[in-house]
Amino acid sequence: MAGISDPGMVRDRNEDAVVFEAMNGLAVLADGMGGHKAGEVASAMAVDIISRSIKAALEPAPVESTTQPPQRSETEIVADAISQANTAIYESARSRPEYGGMGTTVVVALFHDNRLCIAHVGDSRLYRYRTQHLEQITEDHSMVQELLRRGLLSADEARTSVNKNLVTRALGVEPQVQADIAEEAVRPGDVYLLCSDGLSDVLPDSDIELLLRTFSGNLEEAARQIVTEVNSKGGPDNVSVVLIRTGKRFVRQKPEAQHSSE
Repeated sequence: MAGISDPGMVRDRNEDAVVFEAMNGLAVLADGMGGHKAGEVASAMAVDIISRSIKAALEPAPVESTTQPPQRSETEIVADAISQANTAIYESARSRPEYGGMGTTVVVALFHDNRLCIAHVGDSRLYRYRTQHLEQITEDHSMVQELLRRGLLSADEARTSVNKNLVTRALGVEPQVQADIAEEAVRPGDVYLLCSDGLSDVLPDSDIELLLRTFSGNLEEAARQIVTEVNSKGGPDNVSVVLIRTGKRFVRQKPEAQHSSE
């Protein structure tokens, strides 16, 4: 895994946040919104709460424990983590006037064995680059996407629409939020790309595909080149990228069972 979060060329602050941990097979990316630094608060809360919740749920119970927690699927674990983050952000926004109206998009990738659990809310995206072809796996929760689905906008019109940043779902805006969650099998050599709309609003998929084709042998360099290309075109927004390459079957490096200190 490799990743970069960059403020871009126009914005004073970076309201994106990322966490990626290859050992745990986990990546989380969020793009915050809201005034008075509230956007960066929301995105930081999202990646922190979601990553900590998922890791805690995956830890084995103490061997001395007489009650074992019920087994939950990765899909259930991710859904619960997103729900926890939504509640925390929503309550913070309601309790502190300076955070009023804050929210954040989020996209989560959790690998387990030879599968990937994908979850997202908003218009931060996950792409898959396989056999030199880039495919968008998530579908934006946005006004423009709704118009595209209804055939009221073309893809070119959507890219230049003045409404392209209006999301229809975000963490922290309502007491509850519905995340789209899916699973898919991974293949050795796949490259997955998580990104904020600071990338997808600037570079068409064909340009992203070309950059991955050229630089995917080195994920750190690929991430740098993608951000450099966005900023060379004006960098109008914060831009964040996480790149993940799959090898042989992934088995999470679980910590050994914890022994109680009592």
